[in-house]
Amino acid sequence: MGEFILSIDQGTTSSRAIIFDKKARIISMAQQEFKQIYPESGYVEHSAQDIMGSVMAVVAEAVVRADITADDISAIGITNQRETTLVWDKRTGKPVHNAIVWQCRRTAGYCEELKREKGAFIYDKTGLIPDAYFSATKIKWILDNVPNARRRAQNGELLFGTVDTFLIWQMTKGKVFATDYTNAARTMLFNIHTLEWDGELLELFGIPESMLPKVQSSGSFFGYTDKSVLGSPVKICSAVGDQQAALFGQLCTEKGSLKNTYGTGCFLLMNTGDDPVRSKNGLVTTLGASLSDKPPYVLEGSVFVGGAVVQWLRDGLKILETADDSETMAYSVEDSGGVYIVPAFTGLGAPHWDGSARGIICGITRGTSKEHLVRAALEGIAYEVADLVRCMEKDSGINVTRLSVDGGASKNNFLLQFQSDILDCETVRPEVVETTALGAAFLAGLTSGLWQDFDDIRSTVKTGKVFRPDMSEEQREKLLSGWQKALRQTKAD
Repeated sequence: MGEFILSIDQGTTSSRAIIFDKKARIISMAQQEFKQIYPESGYVEHSAQDIMGSVMAVVAEAVVRADITADDISAIGITNQRETTLVWDKRTGKPVHNAIVWQCRRTAGYCEELKREKGAFIYDKTGLIPDAYFSATKIKWILDNVPNARRRAQNGELLFGTVDTFLIWQMTKGKVFATDYTNAARTMLFNIHTLEWDGELLELFGIPESMLPKVQSSGSFFGYTDKSVLGSPVKICSAVGDQQAALFGQLCTEKGSLKNTYGTGCFLLMNTGDDPVRSKNGLVTTLGASLSDKPPYVLEGSVFVGGAVVQWLRDGLKILETADDSETMAYSVEDSGGVYIVPAFTGLGAPHWDGSARGIICGITRGTSKEHLVRAALEGIAYEVADLVRCMEKDSGINVTRLSVDGGASKNNFLLQFQSDILDCETVRPEVVETTALGAAFLAGLTSGLWQDFDDIRSTVKTGKVFRPDMSEEQREKLLSGWQKALRQTKAD
């Protein structure tokens, strides 16, 4: 059996492949960004060809860099941007439309109607608040707007999948059509209590069940890749939504454990064990990763724009050369100069669920510099996360004193120190911040037998740095008050 795990992390702005060894050390890594497509205001799409091409490119590069062959790989784990929707021809594998990305707001108006008329009905079954974020209305939009798509779907000619399903389908040359519980639970079509596709929801959205993949546990055998992928077949032994992968990668397998991922968006997840928690504060209930057919329940809060605000500073405003420059620039000024940035570029997610909100910069004076803007942007990410933590504490009854963190933006020391200050709790970054890819690797390795049990993988996880609060209560309250004022202005009519 091979001694390595190939983890494919297909994200919103890039695809990565990471090779881990048995001690969960990164042996090699490859990453490739791909184009973001904005056909109209609020619309976000990806080319399926770009997704697949970037994945194949980074897989090949990571394997070459590691100087290994397919025979050295115990299994492949796949983790993916969730909710992003692909519909393709069952016979040719060709998508009928670009992938509609989780950030896309094209169905926001319809979702507002749904929320009023069917909100409780949908929440009771799925744990989700009707929103354009989730997959169901994206599928419906494709069937309603692509010529002949609905007729073809009713004839059994079209398939739907989140990105994991599409990758598995392509990598097995159409032999495997499957997803896992964590991705299915984000479609707004899956009953998280019965663990089945829900007939009443399918009828509500007009989606034929023949379009939907088989659902299985995150850590399980999905099938073998076609030999064209790596030269010889390799087992695919995990598929898991990126945020649940990070939760597993942080070993948050006990009830009450939680983590926040700072990626394109920010995602706070708490493992609530066997009991689904009904949120009264705008959070959603979903399913976590596991090796069994009884996945744990998870309480989740999602911020649509997190680390993406740094990308905007770099690519949109061009006041950063690299994302890493944001830390140095933020530290170069004593404070934000009274500036607040609420990065509601595509509306506000939890706990607000306001699709019409838009980003705002307020508090600008003649003395405002680009350094103040950069600092305010990073602080804005931390404020958004703080709002989620407070809601989660109310819903769960658990006082959060330690926040495990990961994701690309968690490398930013300024952001994590400010997060600790504004939350008044420890913020803990692991030695390996690639916990999304690591979670998929752990699930694949446990399934394939590379690791025997949780003790086996627990010994591989090490703490990198702990950030402790260093801010007065008076200052904290003053800053939070200013944030709430800025937040209200994003929602102004």
